[in-house]
Amino acid sequence: MTNLLILGGTTEANALAKAVSAQGIAAVYSYAGRVETPRPQPLPVRVGGFGGVQGLVAYIRDNGISHVIDATHPFAAQMSRNAIAASSRTQTPLAALTRRAWRPQPGDHWHHVPDVAAAVQALSGDPQRVFLAVGRMHLEEFAAQPQHQYLLRLVDQPDRLPLQNADVVVARGPFAEADDRALMQRHGTQLVVSKNAGGTGARAKLDAARTLGIPVLMIDRPTLPPRTELSSVAQVLDWLDHA
Repeated sequence: MTNLLILGGTTEANALAKAVSAQGIAAVYSYAGRVETPRPQPLPVRVGGFGGVQGLVAYIRDNGISHVIDATHPFAAQMSRNAIAASSRTQTPLAALTRRAWRPQPGDHWHHVPDVAAAVQALSGDPQRVFLAVGRMHLEEFAAQPQHQYLLRLVDQPDRLPLQNADVVVARGPFAEADDRALMQRHGTQLVVSKNAGGTGARAKLDAARTLGIPVLMIDRPTLPPRTELSSVAQVLDWLDHA
């Protein structure tokens, strides 16, 4: 009997939850707990971390989990590594529902860096107006470059900002290219800093940057151990039938 654990928090995970619920498949949707107002789900929900690999191993065993789907954000690398390790220890089939990474198109001006630390270092130099589209988890690191005027778009209003010069826009995607173009023009954006999250919901800022001729500092995805990777809900459902 299938008893699925969905490691979620993404648009793809939400779509999978709807499909799984519609088919009557037993499943639990897990949020990391980093967003104050997570979207409601048609499945039972748990919120918070598991306590590392050992905690996830215990959860899988204690709850009779038969399959794990890692549909977390492409930059939730530690959770993905924990899922790979815990699934291996418990011999539980694991698949990742992943977004295809963004690729530069004609007219794009991207400079690639391997991680957030390299992005921070790349911002050394004269003050600029920077659209810092990396989420709230890494804002503290960019405080090392206080000379810039930052534009932040966050899902929740932050309690405290580590950046001295920052304008905050609270919004949840998906976003439209025309709206992002207007946002950048309004704030005089000179550089966009983005993680290569992939998907469609947050791509608008890259399309807007291309239209406006604004360069992008692109943070490449972390490298993960080998795993089964699927790119659609239909593929996940087929995998569940055959795993």
